[in-house]
Amino acid sequence: MTETAAEALARLYDLDLSEDPGDLDLLLALAARAGGPVLELAAGSGRLTVPLARAGHEVTGVDLDPAMLARARERADSAGPAVARRVRLVEGDARTIRLPGAGGSALAFIPLNSIFLMGTRADQAAAVATLAAHLAPGGIAMVDAWLPDAEDLARYDGRLVLEWAREDPGSGRLVTKTGSAYYDATSASVLLTTIFEEGAPGEPAVRWVRADRLRRQAGAGRAGAGPGRRGVRPERVRPARQPSAAARGSAWPGAASRGRGARRGTP
Repeated sequence: MTETAAEALARLYDLDLSEDPGDLDLLLALAARAGGPVLELAAGSGRLTVPLARAGHEVTGVDLDPAMLARARERADSAGPAVARRVRLVEGDARTIRLPGAGGSALAFIPLNSIFLMGTRADQAAAVATLAAHLAPGGIAMVDAWLPDAEDLARYDGRLVLEWAREDPGSGRLVTKTGSAYYDATSASVLLTTIFEEGAPGEPAVRWVRADRLRRQAGAGRAGAGPGRRGVRPERVRPARQPSAAARGSAWPGAASRGRGARRGTP
């Protein structure tokens, strides 16, 4: 069966994040502190969903991309029936979805810079409102976002950077990831282009290209939205994540390779 662009990007997303970006321990700690059901918006391929379920939590993962959710279901099933039963996967839009039983989540979160993929500040606000709508009284809402400073943004000048070369364990093919980022100060957004090339040595490579415009978070640099309103208590749980050496000047960590919209080609 021919692999679709969405399926390829879902697979490459997992390869891109095969090195732990360091957020799982934080989410496990927050889930243990919250002590109840967990909601993850932009759950992707289940990278966080399944380990949270393995730790004993009931987890609902929401994502727009069926290919991502298919990989998440495979990941959950491979973890065993006890874990799979604690995972609920829903195809839906993080900005608008309202699940049955909304208002019962002890922890609701948007992981690893996914908030930047929301097209406008209104979209970002809508996604945060979705978190709020699903939280139980006293629950924890978390948005994991790296907030670049002026020095970081100055590096986003459109240059191409080779970020990594890895072997895909499923196919044995060599995959390289190259990224380019350009910061547009007038729109406070970054145009991010990601190029994956894969192939066996000595054979023509297949190239997957996607482009995203990443919107800087509304109210960047402030913890929370609307502090003091409706009993919200903002809290910074750790310093903002710094990107890897390869990613600096190239891409925002974790934002690349999400979702649909790739183009396939050959050199």
